[in-house]
Order: sequence, then C-alpha cells, then structure tokens
Amino acid sequence: MATGKTSVGRALARRLKKKFFDLDDLIEQKEDMRIADIFKEKGEPYFRAVEKEIIKDVSQRCDLVVGCGGGAIANAENLAVLKQSGLVICLKADIDTIINRSKGTDQRPLLNVEDPQSRIIDLLKKRESFYSKSDHIIDTTNLDINAVVDKIIVILE
Repeated sequence: MATGKTSVGRALARRLKKKFFDLDDLIEQKEDMRIADIFKEKGEPYFRAVEKEIIKDVSQRCDLVVGCGGGAIANAENLAVLKQSGLVICLKADIDTIINRSKGTDQRPLLNVEDPQSRIIDLLKKRESFYSKSDHIIDTTNLDINAVVDKIIVILE
C-alpha cells in the first residue's frame, strides 16, 4: 500500500516497452465500480474473489508488467500463480512514508479507518510472511520512481 506499485509498474513497463496492467484497475473495469465502493457495497471477501480470478487470467498472458494491490499476494494461491508466471517483486516502505503517500485519498478502503497508522502496522504484520516469499524486495522509502525502476532493471538483467 502506497509503496509505488502502480507508478513504478507503469514506468517499468514504458522502459521495457511492455504492457502494464494494474490489478485494481482491472477489477474496477470488470465490476464497473471503484475499489472503495466494492469494499463498501460487496465487502472485502467479494473483492478478494474477483482479484483471485483476475490474477489467474493475467497470469496466462506473457511479456507484461503487473501491479498488484498490497493484499493480492497475502493469499498463498495468488502468490503461487504469480510466481509461476513471472518474477514477483515486493515494494515496501516505512510506515511514515506509507501514511504520507496515502494522505488525502479515499482510494484505499483498508485505510479509511480512525487510526490508519495502527491499521498499516497490523496489515504489514499479517502480510509479512507472504511478502517475504517474493523473489525480490525493494524498499522505496527514500527512492524516486526512476531509482526503483533502475533497481528492477538490474534484477531483470
């Protein structure tokens, strides 16, 4: 969440001359609703089921860059599917950076709570075992988009 997945994914895809797919965008298109509205009206379990379906579909395609929401790989099946189809790179940032980057938006339904900092800490603890199974982890806290892209390019070479 707020680690740069979409911005970095788009920039990486441009640099590699590949297509970029953002899972949240694909979910919104399929459901014809914003993510926040899906969470509000249909709930997180429904959202996660749609996410899983789209991950399976996208993983069948080749030669692209995919940006996944922060909870996508917090499901063992999703993580396995993504790892079978490509390289999984986890972008992380410290809590203060995540809070600063996510301020002023209602686009992150899991942070639309009274105490977002506690929520972030809780989510990161719950997801850490999944994130640690990524092929590579890059801390984006003090990096701009191009620096993160450069690091990924080095990994790919």
